[in-house]
Amino acid sequence: MKIAELYRHGKRTFSFEFFPPKTDEGEVKLFETVRHLKALNPSFVSVTYGAMGTTRANTIRIVERIKGEVGIEAAAHLTCVGHTRDEIEGVLGELCERGVENIVALRGDPPKGETEYKPVPSGFKYAADLVRFIRKHPRFGNRFSLAVAGYPEGHIECPDKEEDLKHLKQKVNEGADAVITQLFFCNEDFFHFVDRARRIGIKIPIVPGIMPVTHGPQIQRFATMCGAKIPEVMQDAIQKFGEDQASVEAFGIEHATKQCKDLLQNGVPGIHFYTLNKSHATERICLNLDLAEKCGL
Repeated sequence: MKIAELYRHGKRTFSFEFFPPKTDEGEVKLFETVRHLKALNPSFVSVTYGAMGTTRANTIRIVERIKGEVGIEAAAHLTCVGHTRDEIEGVLGELCERGVENIVALRGDPPKGETEYKPVPSGFKYAADLVRFIRKHPRFGNRFSLAVAGYPEGHIECPDKEEDLKHLKQKVNEGADAVITQLFFCNEDFFHFVDRARRIGIKIPIVPGIMPVTHGPQIQRFATMCGAKIPEVMQDAIQKFGEDQASVEAFGIEHATKQCKDLLQNGVPGIHFYTLNKSHATERICLNLDLAEKCGL
């Protein structure tokens, strides 16, 4: 089922994001996590795409397995980084052949060691270009449902929030079906972002992306990479608990539960969880909120 249809059902969705492991052992553990989380009845899951397309084959294979073997709808991330138009067309053909109907269309981050994104010759400069290419393609234009990224606190490369919002509007105008946001920890940033998006005519679903804190240094690193603010209460907890992982995770679950409860009470169309290929924290949050009962299709 396409993501666009899931949101049209009128029920709140919840979804999980995974990344392709680098080893066979990691993939075995990933599918243990996926099968464990299936009991929560997620609307769909997504699988990320490595820099320069380094996990392309793994991403496509894992998405196909999750959908076919595990029985959960799945979306494949697709980035512009390192790809020509012909290569993107080849990926679209392969996804189509594997029965994949959903894509998270992204520009992607610069390769490791580079600070500036530079498209390859005959490549795409922006995610909006990728969305346009897919939508206008004679074979694939109507084949996929497309989600794109939104940045409640602004993209780290675009300090002007209004300019960043215009970039999102371009992606929507080119044919995106839903927006999934970058992680954030302060709901006011999300609500303000949605208000501004609606004022400039963005009408498609805007889904908050939530990453529960399970490891202090790790979450600080992610926050720095994507420009997310860490609230003082979270900074205090990370400092207080230090290497006491159980206490850090308990705090993270409690904070994310409160965050999600507030988001749901304020009418979000769903929640997208960044799982880091682990099940415990995400499972506890979903159970705390009875999401399997309230949101499952």
